[in-house]
Amino acid sequence: MATATDTSARNRKRSDIPRGSWVERFAPSAMHPYLRLARLDRPIGTWLLLFPCWWGIALASPALPDPWLIAVFALGALVMRGAGCTYNDIVDRDFDARVARTADRPIPSGAVSVRQAVGFLVCQLSLGLAILLTLNRTAILLGILSLALVFIYPLMKRVTWWPQFFLGLAFNWGALMGYAAVTDELAAPAFFLYAAGIFWTLGYDTIYAHQDKDDDALIGVKSSALRLGPATRGALFAFYGATAALLSAAGVSAGLNPPYFILLAAGVLHLTWQARRVDPDDPADCLAKFRSNRVFGWFVFAALVAG
Repeated sequence: MATATDTSARNRKRSDIPRGSWVERFAPSAMHPYLRLARLDRPIGTWLLLFPCWWGIALASPALPDPWLIAVFALGALVMRGAGCTYNDIVDRDFDARVARTADRPIPSGAVSVRQAVGFLVCQLSLGLAILLTLNRTAILLGILSLALVFIYPLMKRVTWWPQFFLGLAFNWGALMGYAAVTDELAAPAFFLYAAGIFWTLGYDTIYAHQDKDDDALIGVKSSALRLGPATRGALFAFYGATAALLSAAGVSAGLNPPYFILLAAGVLHLTWQARRVDPDDPADCLAKFRSNRVFGWFVFAALVAG
């Protein structure tokens, strides 16, 4: 019979908290739970939130993107991704306690109380607001509106098989904000870019969701991974195909030059590799393919700058 120690050891092995990260090596121990709550030991989520912002800036810029805006959105993505994760962990604390991969996160493990997490969230949102107020009026309004998407996303896994779609709505809102931060308005290229990001997120977060499909099925949480099942690979090709088509439409509507489409094609080859090679039944492979989307983000950013 498995002992409590054996179960705890298995949960640590499956935990999504990286061991030996910079948090453990350099940060004071009292800060560890809060840095983990904000996922500062796992930068991939910040990159996936940041890239649509940078894409929007690059798409709207008549020349090279403004380094100031690049830096402001980088800091904003870091802070707001942390705030989103903190809010998500507050809302999902009971679910997280029943899933091996998330059971030792700060709130379900007892390292941080709900009250402490709420206080930390308020601090992050205050810092995010200060950063937002450095932008123009249209970008500020869009930033405020984004909070509605951040609020509803964690609730969607309770009511729909497609919470990944709502994550896409929230995570790619920065494409509109980045575009507006340059132009103080929105136009067709920005909406094509935003729609492309939503389909991109549907793909990469479906891959990510396959890590938890067994636990999710047991506790009654919905996801695109469970809805699609064996049809996942075909759906990934469809999602990523739509991403490529919409990014192409953004380039055409913005009048971008041929280098954009050449570099975009290289990025699409990377997405094709993901869809073809991912093993939905191997959590480690799903995580690796999910993380590889940073490569695609760089391809698109480089394409937009070159184009």
